[in-house]
Amino acid sequence: MSFSAPLWLASLALIPLAIAASIAARKRARRYAIRFPAASTLALAAGGASSWRRRLPALLALAAIAALAIALARPRVSYSAAINQASVVLVTDHSGSMAATDVQPTRLAAAQRAANTFIDQLPDKVLVGAVAFSTSADAVQAPTANHADARAIIDAQAANGATATGDALELALQLLRGADRKHPPGAIVLLSDGAANRGLDVTTVAREAARDRIPIETVALGTPDGALPNPDPLGPPVAVPPDPELMQQIAQLSGGRSFNAQSADELSSIYKQLGRRLGSVTRKREVTVAFAIGGLVLLAFAAAGSTRWSGRLP
Repeated sequence: MSFSAPLWLASLALIPLAIAASIAARKRARRYAIRFPAASTLALAAGGASSWRRRLPALLALAAIAALAIALARPRVSYSAAINQASVVLVTDHSGSMAATDVQPTRLAAAQRAANTFIDQLPDKVLVGAVAFSTSADAVQAPTANHADARAIIDAQAANGATATGDALELALQLLRGADRKHPPGAIVLLSDGAANRGLDVTTVAREAARDRIPIETVALGTPDGALPNPDPLGPPVAVPPDPELMQQIAQLSGGRSFNAQSADELSSIYKQLGRRLGSVTRKREVTVAFAIGGLVLLAFAAAGSTRWSGRLP
């Protein structure tokens, strides 16, 4: 919860002041008490209220003061609302190392399944594009409301080639900038398992994305023990560990976030989280009226309780 006029919260200091004044008044009343032989008889005749009933009006009045003080501060609460117009481009690596089986059934199959899960989380009005890359960006779909077009790009990938991450990101930026000026740019989601070893420098492209206010959310897929069969039947397996440091650098430079996934379930969970985050926006709603009404209702109950349970002999 946040407040538009937080200075009014200082009025909450009235609560301890009221408590202190009440305690002082009770002590003063005892100081000037007089003896009256028939006081017990009069108390029985008046029908004394229980202890909690005597205190309830005061507690309600203090709660009313707190609610009205918060109302004056104009409280606001945050909530998530679906984005009506935004664009997201999925950039997916299908280089040869994506055939590794350290993520079951393979890195690429897990990535394809997770990407489809991601799309499932997005509102229908969000435009979704896709860029598949290995040695170059070889399959492209501009952001569109027809999510099936992006799914077709994702599902048609096969693991082969090198890793031209910079070229793929640059193409994704171009898609978000110019294809449809009516829609504001959104974000890029990059999934890769290896170091960029072809094409444009990824850090340069990441800084470019930051200037355009297009965050790149990165997911590094794979385990440090990932390996591929050696083309030489007598040779040892070829190690293909992921490069989470590079992925983290891309995210930081562009203003996005980075994730590491070492299993299919973990990858799916990350993509679900990204889908919910990129498919909604956090907004604030003022709830002043609710606190004001609540304070007035508490004040009314306090007055009624005081009249009902805290009567005094004339």
